Amino acid sequence: MVISLLLRKRPREVLVRCICLSRKSSSSDERKHSVVWRFVNGAIIPSKWLGCFTRQYLFSQADILVRGYGGYNTRWALFLLHHLFPLESTKPPLATAIFFGANDSALSGRTSERQHVPIQEYKHNLQKMVLRLKSCSPTMLIVLITPPPVCEEGRRAYAISLYGNNARELSERTNEVTGQYANTCVEMAKEMGVAYINLWSKMQETEGWQKKFLWDGLHLTPDGNAVVFQEVIKVFNEAGLSADKMPYDFPHHSKIDDKNPGSSFQQNVCDASL
Repeated sequence: MVISLLLRKRPREVLVRCICLSRKSSSSDERKHSVVWRFVNGAIIPSKWLGCFTRQYLFSQADILVRGYGGYNTRWALFLLHHLFPLESTKPPLATAIFFGANDSALSGRTSERQHVPIQEYKHNLQKMVLRLKSCSPTMLIVLITPPPVCEEGRRAYAISLYGNNARELSERTNEVTGQYANTCVEMAKEMGVAYINLWSKMQETEGWQKKFLWDGLHLTPDGNAVVFQEVIKVFNEAGLSADKMPYDFPHHSKIDDKNPGSSFQQNVCDASL
């Protein structure tokens, strides 16, 4: 998973894109566009950490670019780098967070073997990602996020709920091995001089983390998502990218002159006909 924070230099273009997303181009797209539009306007706040993060920056001069690829490992993600971060871009992100490792650390010889990436290759792949981002912008805030811990008992219980007696005895992941990948991620961040969030360690500081933060031994509960959100916001705030310190894209509703609303937008690029 990759998230980027981009500064809006031409707010009108962003506004047009948001409005276009709300239009129903076809019946098959109706539900998708409706959800996007309501979220853009703040009426829907998803429970997952990315939704909360996006909501945090909703009214600031920043766009959140989210690229989540379910089931991907770092080996496969490398093929997307030149699409996500073209070197010729004139508007590189202010900040980017990279969240990989849970799939790379799947064990060879077990049910998720196809996702497994050897730990040294995992480290090398993260290095390639960081170098690519630094080539896009030497001033970009880069944050590496480690995989969260794994509860093997929870994975086993989840497998039984799906497959009954046919469930495999051994989990496809272990917390010990995942911890090795987490440590490698932290090691790489320190070597490259970039920020990091050690979720694997942070979550295990809480008693009962196995069920509090993981609903199936691997994927995050609402409480688990809250931990990720809090840690990411903390790093961004420390880097001077706090949402409440960034200027608004357009005036806050409390600042709009209801008698003469046009005067409130004179310093902003806005087309009332939209």
